[in-house]
Amino acid sequence: MTNIKDIAKMAGVSITTVSRVLNHHPYVSSEKKAAVQRAIERTNYQQNINAVHLSKGKTFLIGIVIPFSNHPYFGSLIEGIASEALKKNHKLVLFQTNYEPERELEALTMLKLKQIDALIICSRICTWDLIVDHLSYGPIVICEDTRGTNVSSVFVDHYQSFFKALEYLYDKGYRKIGYCLGRETGANSDLRRTAYRDFLKKYNLAFTPGFAFHDCFYFEDGERVIACIKNMENPPSALLISSDQVAAGILTCCKDQDIAVPGQLALMGFDNQPIAKMMNITTLEIPLVGMGKRLFTLATGGTAFSQEEIAVKLIERQTV
Repeated sequence: MTNIKDIAKMAGVSITTVSRVLNHHPYVSSEKKAAVQRAIERTNYQQNINAVHLSKGKTFLIGIVIPFSNHPYFGSLIEGIASEALKKNHKLVLFQTNYEPERELEALTMLKLKQIDALIICSRICTWDLIVDHLSYGPIVICEDTRGTNVSSVFVDHYQSFFKALEYLYDKGYRKIGYCLGRETGANSDLRRTAYRDFLKKYNLAFTPGFAFHDCFYFEDGERVIACIKNMENPPSALLISSDQVAAGILTCCKDQDIAVPGQLALMGFDNQPIAKMMNITTLEIPLVGMGKRLFTLATGGTAFSQEEIAVKLIERQTV
């Protein structure tokens, strides 16, 4: 295979001159530049991009950890990340973990081996100790409240937002309020569950275990939630749902089974996805595309440590 020395010899120039031409250095005479380009064309020379990255100390690759690639929440985050990556001439390496720790570890290992420049974790399954152990290998930014740690993040205060949403439902007259979450465990789920318990305590409301639904990620999960509610003697009068997709699935089942919304069951979602707009679902808007842009900026901004809270906004529609 032709190498840079062969190109230099064929063009009658130094190796340094060839390197300058390959890297678009402005201070090369037009004659020498033309000679190098002719030699490249004759030999069909292809630059070794790994060697270039090694010389520059950067791969211009950013790792993105997501649990699922087919969920609108993570799709919106990636949209924001990708738009900034395109502007800054970076490429993305996507790791879909399905919340399996070993897959997340693969991403951390690639950071350790300098195969990527930084890592953005949109939803974490690994322990904090493992994350902290890899901080010395490159920037790690997490879409989670990391206050109290030395890990950079862009996050929503899920405790406060969940609590305020519950109070909104309470102020609307609802007393039997249930909730739907994705993971039963996980940092964000733990914060939301704590907010729910504190809300019940503040307003002296009884805790009903059957009002808590987990593993609610997709539109289809709404059917399971409604099936459970229909079998209850004393069902909830309102649901706070951590995903607009699930809220839309619940609303569709309610319409199919003649359950009046909000008359018999009020629904409040999260994220303000397009489906929530289309189906007039009351929700809390999280600017996910903007969050994705900030995640990328922090990941590529050098070693500066930052933790940025993103505000949420109540969007009142027709389901409460």
